[in-house]
Parts: sequence; structure tokens; C-alpha cells
Amino acid sequence: MNEDYKILDMISSPANLKSLTRNEILVLSEELREFIIESVSKTGGHLAAGLGTVDITIALHYVYDTPRDILVWDIGHQCYPHKILTGRKNLMSSLRKKDGISGFLKRNESEYDSFGAGHSSTSISAAVGYEIASKINKQNNKIIAIIGDGGLTAGMAFEALGHAGGIKSDILVILNDNEMSISPNVGAIHKYLTKILTGKTFSSFKESGKKVLSKVKAIEDIAKKVENQAKGLITPGLLFEELGFKYYGPTDGHDVNGLIDVLKNLKNKTGPRILHVITKKGKGYKLAEQNPISYHGVTPFDIKTGKPRSKKVDNKLTYTQIFSRWIDQAASIDEKLVVITPAMREGSGLVEVEKKYPERYFDVGIAEQHAITLAGGMTCGGLKPIIAIYSTFLQRAYDQLIHDIVVQDLNILLAIDRAGIVGADGETHQGIYDISFLRILPKIVLMTPSNELEMWKMLSTGFKHDGLAAVRYPRGYSQGQDINLDHSTIEIGKAKIVQKGNKIAYLVFGTLLNIVKKVAKKNGATVVDMRFVKPLDEKMIIDISNTHDYIFTVEDNVILGGAGTAVNEVMVKYSLKNNLITIGVPDKIIPHGSQEEILSELGLDQLGIEKTTNDHVHNMVEMTNKK
Repeated sequence: MNEDYKILDMISSPANLKSLTRNEILVLSEELREFIIESVSKTGGHLAAGLGTVDITIALHYVYDTPRDILVWDIGHQCYPHKILTGRKNLMSSLRKKDGISGFLKRNESEYDSFGAGHSSTSISAAVGYEIASKINKQNNKIIAIIGDGGLTAGMAFEALGHAGGIKSDILVILNDNEMSISPNVGAIHKYLTKILTGKTFSSFKESGKKVLSKVKAIEDIAKKVENQAKGLITPGLLFEELGFKYYGPTDGHDVNGLIDVLKNLKNKTGPRILHVITKKGKGYKLAEQNPISYHGVTPFDIKTGKPRSKKVDNKLTYTQIFSRWIDQAASIDEKLVVITPAMREGSGLVEVEKKYPERYFDVGIAEQHAITLAGGMTCGGLKPIIAIYSTFLQRAYDQLIHDIVVQDLNILLAIDRAGIVGADGETHQGIYDISFLRILPKIVLMTPSNELEMWKMLSTGFKHDGLAAVRYPRGYSQGQDINLDHSTIEIGKAKIVQKGNKIAYLVFGTLLNIVKKVAKKNGATVVDMRFVKPLDEKMIIDISNTHDYIFTVEDNVILGGAGTAVNEVMVKYSLKNNLITIGVPDKIIPHGSQEEILSELGLDQLGIEKTTNDHVHNMVEMTNKK
């Protein structure tokens, strides 16, 4: 790869772009793509989306006076070109690493990152807020939101469009249309946007109509009306104009100089405007262009072959793969099983299920709220829905979970992936709140498998349970055990002792059990796999309290309101001897880094749990001696 980026190396801030010639802009576009490919091949990260936004990013920073003019990016997958052009090129080697730069937008990382973004469909709302603040503060700056077509599958984006159009907000929305979210895009909005995106039909119709009709002066007005009506029929313009936006496009998102000209023309227009830009995800790297889904998020890879540099972990499946195997088998047994995903087909392990059972597979797009209520309707209609969803995305559908599922006591199973510490994706994706916000829901069965065998049984238990059930499992590899492929269940609310000891007891929720067992071997402690956060095994807690001097709860959820808090509530309820210490995620935002690094920093690795144990026991002994 090219080590000498003649133009790119000259760019330390967007101000440097202003002095470039149009030919140099073209060279910069090529160099920026090449640098992103080279950089991400070493660090891993989100590749295809950023390659698709190189030209629009250059054009935006060339035309606008950033950071005075505000660019609000959606999600953040597409932000690598933006980071590089805003002074972070030399930091890309630290991308997504502990203490390095984030893979998403962060306000405290750069003044050019106007609004943090890790989840989809937030950019238009934030841009409208910025524009209102700009008016009130009498600032004369420009506000631009950039959103993908996948982002428009979320209702929040249309709520913001409706508000902006209603108040005639002076913003420009750039619709980056690459026909892709993370999984293939779905829904009527997608079909409408892609009906005729080349513009050829509309352009030829418009031009030929002008040539004929403009010859007759008396009917020039008719020509204009025909043009506008044709535009509404065969382009997405009508949709946005009904929401109060002036629509421009579609235009080529990889013609960087053409984009500069378009943006210059739009810069001084006022009111709500939308520029429809057609891009190709993975642009400039043939392998990513051919398979943008596989190159959405990547580990370090060989540029020539595209193959990952990391070796597969022998004889181990990821927890996602275990879920994929389970649901494939369960679907073959029960024809009432249906599966729902909010645009995470690949991430949630549902590719094979879609192929085998397309009539029972439903990808609703980036619409978590709809996913929950859709499941409610399905179960009322006699089906058994499973919602495959990341912990951090489930947060977006909390009201629907309460109002539409819990209150009506409906029968669904939540398969919650990426629970706990996720690693490189960082603070917006850490799945560390779900125990706290789920355990307070009446009648929920909330399960925390410690390994793949437990996970398999818990999925079967949750599926057969009549009511709301949830199984939360982490990102990463399991323990490498052989899976018993039957569909036996476990007793709901029943914990189990996995190691007997004395004085010290660990009550563990989830896969940290495997770390705790190593600690317990050294200090002779009892280890209990609690299995259920709700209903808790109260009898087990009472027995452990009566036979042990020190009790430690361990979880990969926040301590506040978590499983340890639930255990403490039981001890207070029964007036038990309460020498309880809760070990979990502290009350702070958890940054990015590898899972091992973050667990170590939080004291959730073997050394950390040993230290917490020894420090507490030592302090209690000292207090007793003083008495």
C-alpha cells in the first residue's frame, strides 16, 4: 500500500482543504480511501460504510466552515473519513483500542464531533435542536445532518423530519443512500427510495418534455407542472416535500467535485432541505463493494485476500453461533416459532434461519419499538415470537416492553446478545444496564447462562415458558463444551452450587462464573451459579447466608439496581446476616478497549475479584479485632 500520501499528509484540519485545486481534491479522495483500507486492515473496525462516505465528507468540509458550521453524523460507522480530515489521521492506529480514539463520534474527542452517535437515526433530531439553539443565540451558522437510508427505517427520523418541516427549520439533511443498513434494508420506505434512483428515466422524460413543450410559449406553465408531477411520481421527492422539505437529487455521491458544486448551491438556500446522495458501500475496495455486509465491521485482515489475520479459536463457538444453532433446531420442531430482528440478521446469527424459514423470519429494520409491539400482536394471534436483539438496542424499546408486553402479560422470548462488556464498540454499545431495567418488570423470567450448555437449556426454558422470558448472553466465545442438542428445560428460579467451600461464598450471575471458579479454587470458597436474576432462588440465598461469613455477588451489569441489589433485597426481607459485597460494573460510563482490558480495569478479572475479596475479609477481621 501507499506509504506516501502526498495530498492527505497535507491535511491537518478542514481548513487545509480550502486551498486545494479540484484535481488535488480528486487525488485526496483516492488517497483517503486507500489510507482507510490500510488503517482498518491493521486495527479492525467499521470499513464499508466509511469508504462510501469519503467524497461527501470531503465536499462537506470543503464547502462549510467546520466546526463553526455543524455536521451531525448518524450512527458513526461512516465517520472515519471525518475523523481523518479533522486532525486524527495519526491517531487511527489507536482506533477502538483502550485509551485510543473511538470508532464512533465523541464530543470530548474533538470539537468537530458535534454530537455523539452510536445508535441509529438520531442525527436529524440533534440537528433540529442545534438549529433552534442557533436562532435563539443569534448565531449565523449552517446545520447539516447526514443520515443513511437504513436510518430512515426508524420512526425517530420521521418524527424529526416532521418537526423540522413544521417549524421550517433551516437545516440541510443529506440522505446517504447506499441501499444498505447493517443487514440488507427492508420495508416500504426502502422500496420507495430505490424505485428509480439512477435518475435516467426522470432526466430523459424531463428533458424531452421541455424540448417539445417549451416551443409553445402558451403552455410553458404546463411543462413545469408536468415536470413537478413526474418528479413526485418517480423519485422520493414527494415524500419529503409533504413533510415540508425541499428535495434535491438524487445525485452521484462519488463525484466529489460535483458534490462540491451542489453543496455550494445549497449552502445559501434557507428552510428545510434534503439532498439525496447515491453512494456505494465499500467504494474503492473491490471485496467490500462485492460483499458490504461482511465488510461492515471487520477484525484486522489481509488487504489482498480479505481474510482475517486472527486465528479461529479451536473447538469454540461464539454465544451468537450457539443461539443460531438453537433457533434453527427449535424452528424445525415448532411451526409456531417466529423470529424478529431489528436489522441485525448477521449480528444475531439469523442468516440460516431466514434461508430455511423465510415465512417465519421478520427483519423490521432499525425499528426496535416496532419489533416489540409486533411480537405482542403475533403472540395474541397465536404465534410464539422470539426477538433477537442486542442489549444496548433493547434500551430503545423499553416503553413498548412495559406497555405492550408486560401489562398484557404476553408470551415472548427475548434473546439478548452482547450483554455485559462488549469491548471495542465502547460506551454506546456496552450491554451493562439490562439486568437493572428488566428485573423490575413483573412476572419476567430473567436468565443469565454461565456457559453454552446452560444457555441452550435456558433458551428452551424461556421458549416453553408462558409469559415474558429473557436470556442474556455476552459477545465472544463460549467454553468449548459439547452441546446436548435436546430441548430439555431447567426449573425456573433454581440456582445450583458448582463448588462447595466455607466462610466465603460467591453468588454469580452469568459467564463471569468461569473466572470466579479460579478464584474460589485458591481461597476455598463456595461458588453458586445463580442462573436466574428473577425469580431469585431465595432459599439458596437464605442457606448461604446462614452458613457463610462473607457473601460476594458477581455480575457484568451495573451494580446499581443489578442482580447484587436483588440479593441484598432478599437478605433485608428475611433479616439475614448481611455481610454482602456486590461486585459488578461501577457507576460510570465505560469506555472502549478489549473485553479483557475493560474487565481488568473494572476489577472483574481474576486478580480484581481476588483483591476485592481479600481486602474486604481483611478489613472485616481488623474491625472485629478492634471490637
